[in-house]
Amino acid sequence: MMPRKEYEAQVTRTREQRMKWWNEARYGMFVHWGLYSLIGRHEWIHATECIPMEEYEKLAAKFKPKPNAARDWARLARDAGMKYMVMTTKHHEGFCMWDTKQTDFNSRAACGRDLVAEFVAACREFGLRPGFYYSLMDWHHPDGARSAYDPAARRRFLDYTQGLVRELMTNYGQIDVLWYDVALPFQSHEGWESLALNQMVRKLQPQILINDRSRLPEDFSTPEETVKAAEAGRGWEACMTFNQTSWGWMPSAAADAYTARGILKMLNTACSGAGNLLLN
Repeated sequence: MMPRKEYEAQVTRTREQRMKWWNEARYGMFVHWGLYSLIGRHEWIHATECIPMEEYEKLAAKFKPKPNAARDWARLARDAGMKYMVMTTKHHEGFCMWDTKQTDFNSRAACGRDLVAEFVAACREFGLRPGFYYSLMDWHHPDGARSAYDPAARRRFLDYTQGLVRELMTNYGQIDVLWYDVALPFQSHEGWESLALNQMVRKLQPQILINDRSRLPEDFSTPEETVKAAEAGRGWEACMTFNQTSWGWMPSAAADAYTARGILKMLNTACSGAGNLLLN
């Protein structure tokens, strides 16, 4: 493994070239999609409503997405002027939206489909660059919380995490963005072994852009629910919910959902500040 200083110098040397398309794109679609979509109240519903995991797991048997959903979204993104899409491959619930070999809590077991593969194919069909959201936090894995205080559990959980990320970076051709989220339970990049993890990612995907949520700064900052540069002289992308209340699907728009004019104002603010808008 390369020392951090040497690794970050290498990342810096290639950043301008790797980020050229992203700096020109300015507008992307965020898709939060998982078992929580079936309930339609919030993507954190397992935690906020204290649903026992053995009950939550039963949602997988009901998860039967409509055919070509990703194509519909990609067409919409293209028609809206978006240039890339980022989809949740695994949210905090731990359900994997692809045919992973690491766990049977996945879309292949649930509905016989690799939904990540469908998403990537849809992006390419409509001329969009694909990105993968990946939640480091995992409520489903038995070591997800235990790893904070049990060294053996931590090793198992890190091996699991690295295995999942390796699959995502290996099985779908070129992936343009890796969008980590919620680096808990560890409070440092050392806890996550992020230096080794991200070096593996860049070896497999030399052109990829990585966000700042694995406890390392990497390529760009991610202000959430505010369209404002995180720091001067650094790439940034504002991730914004359409309805101001939930990232996951809800059956009706919130009363204070953004209007088209409000979204255009966000996009204008991002572009004028040399940033991007990732609209959920």
